[in-house]
Amino acid sequence: MKKLIMTLSLLAIFSATELFAQAPAAEVPKPKDPSVEERIADLEAYVNNVARATAGNTNGIVTKVAGPGPGHNAWQMAATALVLFMTLPGLALFYGGLVRKKNVLSVMAQCLGIAGLVTILWWVCGYSLSFAAGNPFIGNMDFAMFKGVNGGEVGQGSNWISNNIWAIFQLTFAIITPALIVGAIAERMKFSAVLLFVTLWMFAVYFPFAHMVWAADGLMCGPLNPKAAIKALDFAGGTVVHMTSGWSALVLCIILGPRLGFGKHNMQPHSMTMCMIGTGMLWVGWYGFNAGSALAADGIAAQAFTTTTLAAATAGFVWAMAEWLLKGKPSVLGFCSGIVAGLVVVTPACGFISTSGAMLIGVLAGIVPFLACAYLKKAFGYDDALDTFGIHGVGGTLGAIMTGVLATKDANPIVEGLSSGLLANQLKAVAITVVWSVVATAIIAYIVKFTIGLRPSEETETVGLDLAEHGEEGYHG
Repeated sequence: MKKLIMTLSLLAIFSATELFAQAPAAEVPKPKDPSVEERIADLEAYVNNVARATAGNTNGIVTKVAGPGPGHNAWQMAATALVLFMTLPGLALFYGGLVRKKNVLSVMAQCLGIAGLVTILWWVCGYSLSFAAGNPFIGNMDFAMFKGVNGGEVGQGSNWISNNIWAIFQLTFAIITPALIVGAIAERMKFSAVLLFVTLWMFAVYFPFAHMVWAADGLMCGPLNPKAAIKALDFAGGTVVHMTSGWSALVLCIILGPRLGFGKHNMQPHSMTMCMIGTGMLWVGWYGFNAGSALAADGIAAQAFTTTTLAAATAGFVWAMAEWLLKGKPSVLGFCSGIVAGLVVVTPACGFISTSGAMLIGVLAGIVPFLACAYLKKAFGYDDALDTFGIHGVGGTLGAIMTGVLATKDANPIVEGLSSGLLANQLKAVAITVVWSVVATAIIAYIVKFTIGLRPSEETETVGLDLAEHGEEGYHG
């Protein structure tokens, strides 16, 4: 009897197994096409530069507006090219014209070398440390070697911009920032020392500040991080670019010491024509810097474009007029310096202020950095060769503070949620930037000084860095 029961049980199990095996597999539901309303909502999101209406849905809907938005992506590619244009050839020509002719190629080589070096660091880990999720001070290595950074996906920087274009846009900022420091130490720092200094400085200063100010979990990223300890605003790089480079430049030039013959020999710019051309290139490229930081071809970009123009033109005029009043003549160098100062001061504020605010910034940018370059440098005796600290350090600090005073919701709605205590937060961000940049730069400078040395020999410096360091001359005959 037991054998019969066992046999019947086995037959029953076998039959059931066969039935289940023959049963059709459950069909995986096919993605649904969005409705007309959902498709229109996605298009409206694109036009308004907000997240897709169908993004993150749970209904299996696949958007018909996938990937980057053509217009916003096109503007971002153009803006990226403009920012690179600021360094090569803009800054190279601007600085090249301001040095003596025996050193013209040295500053150009430094700009070129920094562009290549920073690009390699950015691809290996710099982009990831700056913008991958991490802690309030630094990112992790999720995007190392551009892992997951491609043209078909968005979200790392904006809802409608390709991830790789966002990464390259930010690379151009990372390139120009240490290149600005070159102006303070021009004509007297070894090329090898420049490259080692920049390598260490990017890890100690730039990558952390890019993360703290612009990453979604950054310590000072007011617009994106609701948990930010310091809810500050920096539209396009007042703290990240100009303050870090400007204050670092001051420390480095003091540790390096003045040029041979500083204060005794004529060290006038060798080509104001070249400087003027470089200034024009910087101004044009700055539209990518400021208007491009809107990350869309929208009204905020237009506002930044407008305020940038007003501040730069006004500051150039005011600087030259101040020079005329106090020194007797309005120089081309004064016009050029004022234009750059206006661009620097308006940078952190450009997407948050009105046109009247831009005009006020233009006036202040033409006066405060002028006084720093004309009188502060002479009073303290430091050799900031091309006025990097006076324009970028002082100007960047002024711009960060004025952002807290002039930012208005009428120019950018995001200001409304951050207006309470904004000036105090800007002052905190300024203090952190100054202290961090100064301390880190001093440590790095002494590391380089006691390892490979900062300066060339007196003979090399006398002959000029072009021939000694690069085996070339900018001019013949």
